[in-house]
Amino acid sequence: MAARLEPTPSQTVGPFFSFGLTTRAANELVSADDARAVEVVGTVFDGSGRPVPDAMVEVWAQEVGWGRCGTDVDGRYGFRVAKPAAADGQAPHLDVLVFARGLLKPVLTRMYFPDEVDANAADPVLAALADDDGRGTLVATADGDTVRFDLRLQGDGQTTFFAL
Repeated sequence: MAARLEPTPSQTVGPFFSFGLTTRAANELVSADDARAVEVVGTVFDGSGRPVPDAMVEVWAQEVGWGRCGTDVDGRYGFRVAKPAAADGQAPHLDVLVFARGLLKPVLTRMYFPDEVDANAADPVLAALADDDGRGTLVATADGDTVRFDLRLQGDGQTTFFAL
């Protein structure tokens, strides 16, 4: 049986993000004892429904800050953020950028909070989406003490992404 060789930079688009990620924790935007702290967790899935073990997820929001997290071998990522306030008629949300192998450019989406039912219903971006399925991919789910936001790059249940 032949040995399995790993792809090299000349064989794939990447991402090989581990070379560029810093050693400091860039996914903890607030301390654990901050009363505003929300744990956001999720998994990045490819078009076949398999976890992507080498993706990178970035989040940001006005007054909340910016964070970055690489996925682990099971495609999981996690952030500790302060939940942003509603602003300019938009429901509280995080902007989310996903970098992954096979993507020539990152993809952009939003994560809305599940406990903001009224604000989400009035949000102009969510309202502009043509169907409930598309809107549903942008609203995280409560998962115990965390908020879960899985990212599906293609296929069934694909996350709604926006043009950059």
